[in-house]
Amino acid sequence: MRLLLIQPSTKLVQDLGTWPADTASAAALPPPPAPGSFYWLSCERTELERQLPAVQSLLQQLCGTPLLDLHISDLLNAQIPSTFDYTSDYDVMLFRRLEGAAPPPPPAPTAHSWRHQAPAPAPTSLQNLDTAPVGFAVSDPLLFTVHPADCPVRAQHLQRLLTPSTAPEKRSTANSRLPASSADLMLRQLDLMVDGFLSLRRDMARQMEQWQMALLNPNSRFHDWSKVLQAQLGLHQLNEICEDQRAAVQDWIDALESCPEENETAERRARELLRVRSRDVLEHIERVSHHVHRMEQSAEAALQMHFSAQSNRANDIMRTLTTLTAIFLPLNLIAAVFGMNFDVLPLVHAEDGFWWAMGAMALIGAALLVFFLRRRYIERDSLLGENT
Repeated sequence: MRLLLIQPSTKLVQDLGTWPADTASAAALPPPPAPGSFYWLSCERTELERQLPAVQSLLQQLCGTPLLDLHISDLLNAQIPSTFDYTSDYDVMLFRRLEGAAPPPPPAPTAHSWRHQAPAPAPTSLQNLDTAPVGFAVSDPLLFTVHPADCPVRAQHLQRLLTPSTAPEKRSTANSRLPASSADLMLRQLDLMVDGFLSLRRDMARQMEQWQMALLNPNSRFHDWSKVLQAQLGLHQLNEICEDQRAAVQDWIDALESCPEENETAERRARELLRVRSRDVLEHIERVSHHVHRMEQSAEAALQMHFSAQSNRANDIMRTLTTLTAIFLPLNLIAAVFGMNFDVLPLVHAEDGFWWAMGAMALIGAALLVFFLRRRYIERDSLLGENT
């Protein structure tokens, strides 16, 4: 578990280190030195499971109430969808993020680094959309987060707030914009997780474009049907994830709107900032959902166009074969007539009878071919095999 004390008013971040599991150390925890300061306690899911009594004791001291057993079970559940719940003392947000490789270390924070930081790299395949939930318990003096193992969202925000290990324990962050509250820090982490889904759009569009070109190529046979099916299942899964995320953030916004208005100007401005950030996260989720719907429509359209092209190709082949059969039917009739076992047949005993028969067959076949070409029963390209 990692514990930070964030003081936006004085632009200071104090690293309280890795918090031990014994309650004796928790009893020595210093109180917030200034109004408006808050703690950020972050841990992995396995750490919470191992050190649950110590965590509950620490939460009791920091924010005056432990977490409910139901919320603890939700935070420990690795399969729970994105959801939101609240009590009179704290709010609980469960939000699923993409699982992927850890991002490279971010550069030193600047005045705009919070908003424009590059998101974590996302998986490059639609067939393997692995997600994991990140849990947030938000109260005024504390943000408690539960992450999966090696979570890049946690690592990025810790690195933004803290200097490397060789720096002093405290540092001034006057050149960076610290989160104004625990809820603000939660929304920034949600925004970073949604940006991971947004970065997935490039891989989705590139892969879908490759499949569309392969599906619509008349000179190739498409064999990756299992990948297309898995991609469609991945898009459906991503759509469900976006729906759960949107419902959770919308519930958070509704809870935020239901809070009574503050009397102080600074508090009203902080609440308005939370509304703006919440709407921004919701808008990003809707963009991901819109792109997923567009990808589903593109995949379905590509499949329909593929089967339509294959049907048209089969129709062209059958029309060509039928036309050629119609051309050779009179020729077969002539050959059958001269193949009859009669003693007296015209041209049978003539010296040039064979050439007269062959000439008549060639003339009839050429005349029928020209007739079918003029009537467009058969295309020149189809006859030469250029459309197959």
